[in-house]
Amino acid sequence: MPEHLILRLEAPLLSFGGEAIDNFGVVRDLPAASMLAGLIANAVGWRREETQALDRLQDRLVFAVRIDRPGQRMRDFQTAKLEKNDRGWTTRHTPEGRDGGAATYDSPHLRHRDYDADALICVALRLEPADEEPTLDGIARALDEPARPLFIGRKPCLPSARLLAGRIEAPSVLDALRQAPPLDPDAEATAVRIFWPREEGSLPSEHAFAITDRRNWRSGVHGGGRTIVEGEIPLLPIAAVGRP
Repeated sequence: MPEHLILRLEAPLLSFGGEAIDNFGVVRDLPAASMLAGLIANAVGWRREETQALDRLQDRLVFAVRIDRPGQRMRDFQTAKLEKNDRGWTTRHTPEGRDGGAATYDSPHLRHRDYDADALICVALRLEPADEEPTLDGIARALDEPARPLFIGRKPCLPSARLLAGRIEAPSVLDALRQAPPLDPDAEATAVRIFWPREEGSLPSEHAFAITDRRNWRSGVHGGGRTIVEGEIPLLPIAAVGRP
């Protein structure tokens, strides 16, 4: 039976980016396939230039998402006037500079960025094929001892808890999340929203919709779409999720 990793995505601020419109960075209720691929790649230590490996990892991901705690949606208005000699932090341990002509530094940057505050998201994922590198075992080790700092969406969204919550053997990612106990010990909800791939099963009450969450890692542009399903499942009593 396939094995699935159970991930705990929790932070003071989460950012599951959607389709940006002008200077508005909106968010979705669930992480994109590209975000999970980038998170894993960052933990393993891959570079952005390893586009073939990133595309392959994204193609192998099969995952479902459960909203254990939805949190509160908030919008941050950001304004900054950067000069030519200003530097920014990167995950490559080196400062990043800026280019452009003198006129590009005359006006401030204005942005609106959405976040989910105090949210807690449970993800069940597996890889197909399972025996190709990186394997689930390799990913589990990397999440506990990442090669670089990890963030959930945008760089300010640093995890507040261990990302790896356990493992579960199940015939599908839908079944894996149905078996996984709630990650919030104070959860009061009797049912939670869940998102999963159409081919991974069905529930009595559900609806399907299209999502664009796949990235072409060579061009950096999102353009690959797929169909996912949304429904609700009851929360099981608190128990051990499985071996970490």
